Amino acid sequence: MSQGYTLEEITVGQSVEVTKVVSAEDVQAFADLTGDHNPVHLDAEFAATTQFEKPIAHGMLGAGLISAAIASELPGPGSIYLEQALKFRAPVFVGAKVITRITVLEKDERRRRVTLKTECLCGDTVVIKGEAIIMIPKA
Repeated sequence: MSQGYTLEEITVGQSVEVTKVVSAEDVQAFADLTGDHNPVHLDAEFAATTQFEKPIAHGMLGAGLISAAIASELPGPGSIYLEQALKFRAPVFVGAKVITRITVLEKDERRRRVTLKTECLCGDTVVIKGEAIIMIPKA
């Protein structure tokens, strides 16, 4: 985990990427934690009857990867989520390598906020895209 960035260190266009392979254990742990035991995520036989044909990770698990990148990398520790808009564009299959990319779009020094472009990609496919507003604490 990085030390993060102060508001003064953050610049528009600044970007970070974090990579994670989503395992079956991650999906099961997310289901157990949240209580979302939808069989499309956990039951290969059931998932085979869907348009996806195999189990997919929870969309909000992907959103959690965005949260983790914000909290650990940019802006980093101590940052506070205020808003997050998300669009789920494609499934994340168990075993997929997910690249989470965070990019600074705007910086409001007076209000100590940054607006971030948030994306998760599997290969060249954007699976989740969105925008977040984050408050940066005083150092």
